[in-house]
Amino acid sequence: MTHRAWWLVLINFLIPGSAQVLAGNRRLGRLGLGATLTLWALVIIAVALFVFLRSAFITIVTFEPVLWLVQGLMVAYAVLWFVLTIDTLRLVRLVKAAPGARAWIAAATVVLLAVSAGGATVGAYYAGVTRGTLSSIFGGGAMEAPVDGRYNILLLGGDAGPDRDGLRPDTIRVMSVDAETGAATTIGLPRDMRHTPFSADSPLAGLYPDGFQNCDVSACKLNAVYTEAELRHGDLYPDAVAGGSSPGIEAMKEAAEGVTGLMIQYYVLIDMQGFADLVDALGGVEVTVNDRLPIGGDEQLNNVDGWIEPGTQVLDGYHAQWYARSRHSTSDWDRMERQNSLIEAILTQFTPGNVLTKFEAIAQAGSKIVKTDIPQGMLSYFVDLATKTREQPIESIELTPPTVDPDDPDFSAIHELVGTSLAPPEDETSGDG
Repeated sequence: MTHRAWWLVLINFLIPGSAQVLAGNRRLGRLGLGATLTLWALVIIAVALFVFLRSAFITIVTFEPVLWLVQGLMVAYAVLWFVLTIDTLRLVRLVKAAPGARAWIAAATVVLLAVSAGGATVGAYYAGVTRGTLSSIFGGGAMEAPVDGRYNILLLGGDAGPDRDGLRPDTIRVMSVDAETGAATTIGLPRDMRHTPFSADSPLAGLYPDGFQNCDVSACKLNAVYTEAELRHGDLYPDAVAGGSSPGIEAMKEAAEGVTGLMIQYYVLIDMQGFADLVDALGGVEVTVNDRLPIGGDEQLNNVDGWIEPGTQVLDGYHAQWYARSRHSTSDWDRMERQNSLIEAILTQFTPGNVLTKFEAIAQAGSKIVKTDIPQGMLSYFVDLATKTREQPIESIELTPPTVDPDDPDFSAIHELVGTSLAPPEDETSGDG
């Protein structure tokens, strides 16, 4: 009976339902066996899609009803495996097993139950976390078509620190991507650009016909457009929140359109305020600090709480946040470069082991950092497009001195520069002739 007991426990774990089919309640066994084979088939299909049709795989697994279904199925499988395991213990008849083996058989059954039913429960929980994270990051806006064959996305890097009145964008870039080839060009807009025009259809164009000036904030620079719209003109954007955006972000999109001459379909906002939680979730981040950076303090370096010393080191969330935020001992351009390098360093920390063991903390932190109005249904398309983009060099246009004077920019010249840079090569437009 001892060998039979071990055999039933093992086969119940490897092929749930088979123990009942062979030695117990065949109706229950057929239910368990059918559920097991169905699960195996779904896993095989998922792996095949991931390998051969990754776009379809991403579309399916990021579709909210599918995540609800996965969550429900995992809970159902956990309950079924629990019932099958308890029934297998009944079939084992521990009292007839060798006395020295009874405790080991019972312990093995509990461990295997924790692996199977517990694994399904964790899977259900992760499906719920994924669903919540995707819903909080991606907007509910409409799917936009490319304009002139391109998607133009406004990238904003901001910091809603304790010394600031709301979030203020420090990094402002437009990523223009060819909708077919993935060829990308980034356009850097200086945050201190003055006289910013708005697109013709912007509700702010009538309020600032000569560009962004005579505003209510302290300095009428490009990055102040966000604050101005949030605090003074929120009523002009009644549908912004419903579309996964905000009045400030919509105004920044319209300002970027006025500066570049491009139509901006979507935005992606990275809030540096949430980086501390993400870095701590990842167990720290390794960066190379080039300059001694103050933590806190003012422009005269009074009341500094501490320093981040030069050198390669692993920073925790608190120090990583100040590495990106510190601005009194270096220039704005240095801070923007540090923010970019921190983002790159964090991306290298996303190893499979880190993601699996700290999934919940990473997901929760990520939802605080990244916001976008890109619809969740377009996620797979943009993942495919990003794959194409990574396979080729990314061009860059910097609207900074000496190319552009931020205090007195020539926007007609900027439009011409951007249009010329994004125009397809002549050999693509001249035909076969």
